[in-house]
Parts: sequence; structure tokens; C-alpha cells
Amino acid sequence: MNQSNLTKKQIKELYSLFELVSQRQLKDFGNISARNKSDGSLITSCDLWSDKTIVEGLSRIAPNEGVLSEEGGKLIPSSNAYWIVDPLDGTTNFAAGIPYWSISVARFVEGRPQSSFLIIPTLNKKFLSIKDKGVWLNNKKIEANQNNRKSDCVSLCSRSIKILQKNPNSIFPGKIRLLGVSSLNLTSVAMGQTFGAIESTPKIWDIAAAWLLLEELNCSIDWLDTDPLNLISGQDLSEVNFPLIAGRTIEQIKVLKPWGNLLLK
Repeated sequence: MNQSNLTKKQIKELYSLFELVSQRQLKDFGNISARNKSDGSLITSCDLWSDKTIVEGLSRIAPNEGVLSEEGGKLIPSSNAYWIVDPLDGTTNFAAGIPYWSISVARFVEGRPQSSFLIIPTLNKKFLSIKDKGVWLNNKKIEANQNNRKSDCVSLCSRSIKILQKNPNSIFPGKIRLLGVSSLNLTSVAMGQTFGAIESTPKIWDIAAAWLLLEELNCSIDWLDTDPLNLISGQDLSEVNFPLIAGRTIEQIKVLKPWGNLLLK
């Protein structure tokens, strides 16, 4: 099924799938140990169960559409429509007992995100983004201009914090927040909780769902190195980073641009 848009039936089934995974994650939270992967990041048995459950669910709900997932295959599928899955973005928080992580799933059509689901189990927040149609939070549509609150905060990831050391004589143009979850750093920009975010080494599964959420709420993204619009079928993304700056406006990205450029030095 390579149709452009998901059906209402598919969306309902997807919500049920993600609720199943959310409940398992909430049950395991604080009661599970983690181990290190080869890249130094953490993984738990809940990550693996969540990945397997989501991937198997997608094969039923959207047959013949490929899947790229953090804990599974990392090649760009050859199908016109495919899915990118991060079953538990924020494993370090999850394993440490910090109640802030997400389930991040996006469906791409012809190389661009067409719909995405971003679930925050502990906050009972469920975002649905659909290309050119908008964003819904817990089934209530968000208007693009309703989050124009004035924030002076900027989200950094743990690896982008090094830019402060590279430019010690300048004052950073915002109050720094480190949430420890790439997808939620970017979501904080979309929701007006921060005016910008700088991500140093996100993988495609870290950003796929939040990417569409940002676009649909009229935020901007500056890809600092690799542009994800240039992905090709069969490409291995296991070691590919997508450093970026996200901002509420292009002007705010310009404010952060000199700092983001420090990541490339």
C-alpha cells in the first residue's frame, strides 16, 4: 500500500499500537537495567521489545512499506513509502529513572516525511503531524500561531554543549536547556517552549517525527552538514549524523547560526 496518505483506519490502528508500547514502557520504567551498545549509547530489553512490536505492527497496518529502525535495519527501504522508527528516544533518561522519553515514528513518501507520531508516555501527550494538514495534540488541532510565546531558552544536546567551550569569550544568546532527548528538544521549539535547538549528532530516527512537526508549525530547520532530502534507496544510515539548528523563525536561526557552525570545526 503505497498511497500518499494514511487512512483513518490505519491511524486508529497506529494509535492502538503506540498505546500498547507506551503502557509497556511505563510498566518497565524504573524497573529495568541497561547495557551499552557498540557506539556507547544505552539499550534495554524494553527498547528491543518496543522496536520489535512496532515493526511487526507496521507490517500489519501498512503492508509492503519498508521500515528503518534504530534497533533493526538501518538501510533506506526501496519502497516508495517507508517508516522510520525510534522505539524509545531517551533511553539514558529511561534507564536513569528520569521520566522524559518518547516514541518517535514517521512515515516517509518519496523521501519526505508525510505523517509522524510522537508520543511522550509519562506526560500522556500524543502528537500527530500530517504533511500540509497540520499537527494534533491528543486529537486537538494545534494552530501554527498559538505557540508564539516569548521564550529565551535554547535546547542543546549533550554533544552540542561543547560549542560553549569553543567560544568562551562570547555570551550564548539564550538560557540553556538539556532535555536529553533529541526528538523532544526539537518538539520544545515547535511548541514555543524554546526559541531554538542545536543538535550535534542526531541520527535520522532521532529527528524524523519532529522534523514534520516543526515544518507543520511553521518553524525552520537549518541542516548544517548532511541534508536528509538527499537520501537514496539502500543507503546505510547507521553512522550518518544530521547536525542541525531548529528555530521558531529564520531570524532566530540566524542568531544561533554562528554557534551551530562551531559543531563543524
